[in-house]
Amino acid sequence: TLVAVCFLLYAKFGNLIPGMMGHPGFSMKRIVAHMYLTTEGLFGMPLGVSASFVFLFILFGAFLHSTGLGKFFIDLALAAAGRFVGGPAKVAVLASGFFGTISGSSVANTVSTGTFTIPLMKSVGYRGAFAGAVEAASSTGGQIMPPIMGAAAFIMAQFLGVGYVEIAKAALIPALLYYLAVGFMVHMEAKRLGLKGIPKERLPRAWFVLRQGGYLLIPIFVLIYLLIQGYTPLKSAYYCILATVIISLVANNWKAWAGASSSGLNVGHSLAQCNRQAGKDILQAMENGLALGVAAACACTGFVIGVVTLTGVGLKLANAILTLSAGSFALTLFFTMLASIVLGMGLPTTAKYIVLATIAAPAIQTFGVPMLAAHLFIMYFGILADLTPPVALAAYAAAGIARSEPNA
Repeated sequence: TLVAVCFLLYAKFGNLIPGMMGHPGFSMKRIVAHMYLTTEGLFGMPLGVSASFVFLFILFGAFLHSTGLGKFFIDLALAAAGRFVGGPAKVAVLASGFFGTISGSSVANTVSTGTFTIPLMKSVGYRGAFAGAVEAASSTGGQIMPPIMGAAAFIMAQFLGVGYVEIAKAALIPALLYYLAVGFMVHMEAKRLGLKGIPKERLPRAWFVLRQGGYLLIPIFVLIYLLIQGYTPLKSAYYCILATVIISLVANNWKAWAGASSSGLNVGHSLAQCNRQAGKDILQAMENGLALGVAAACACTGFVIGVVTLTGVGLKLANAILTLSAGSFALTLFFTMLASIVLGMGLPTTAKYIVLATIAAPAIQTFGVPMLAAHLFIMYFGILADLTPPVALAAYAAAGIARSEPNA
């Protein structure tokens, strides 16, 4: 909100600013008309994408989480990596990577998987600060992990005029490299501390985990199939939400029927009780998927874009970056990286991406960099702001669970 207010003040009082950043200034009538009566202000592309694509995918993630997919991912990660050196921390990396495929929020990912993985890491000898750091770093990568990336990826698709599938394909290898790097550092720390894995008898069996909860993955496979077949993200998310509800209802009713039959209970009563609980879970998932924070952030960035298009400050800042870098491609990337991290400290990833897409990305593209690469560059470093002091939201969330200092 403060950033949006500063941009609006800049539109009004630009005549008081000397040098290349100044402009003649605009009347209140002109500013209000531009912000409210055009598609380059409040009711512009960011709010439109939030109301359509972003909301449905956050709702889809909430429905998936309500089915127990988060616990399934943790059990699967335990079965896959729990017995290795530093196993619990590698479980955190794997579980957060899995969960990141359905959650586009660093903080939501941290608190969802961290409530289990952080105490598990501490129980085998990791420091609380390191356990929280591993979870925060692993969870932050969820915003760049296909098939469901963060909200910024959907806005990027609209900005560039390309399909969301193209964004996801371009982000897949960098996301895997990110998690490989985090896993490598976890392994080195475990070696240094001489930590062992979890005894095999305490771990779930992978085949048993897949047999018990493998059906929970069906909506994700449906999503990937629909996107590859050329369905719009909007329609794909809608069908996947329906698939999630149907699959969950069928599975829960089957379990209730089997349990009642084997124990001699009243089958009809058990099924009715199961369906009542399913109704409550559906309402809870709808409440968790409201995504009002993302919508508010997108609305505020609508003001920022409106000021940029009204005053031309975007081109001025791009020229300023090029002037400071003295024509050096490396320095241009460096200054853009700094801008991404600093803006990311005060803005949500989605809002930060929109601001830099209109200001910094053009400076990178002057060196012949493909548009998609330039936009992914600013998004990646904006996401890393969730780990960068002093405003490291994912680190603060993890510190609360680990009972450690956020800056430790």
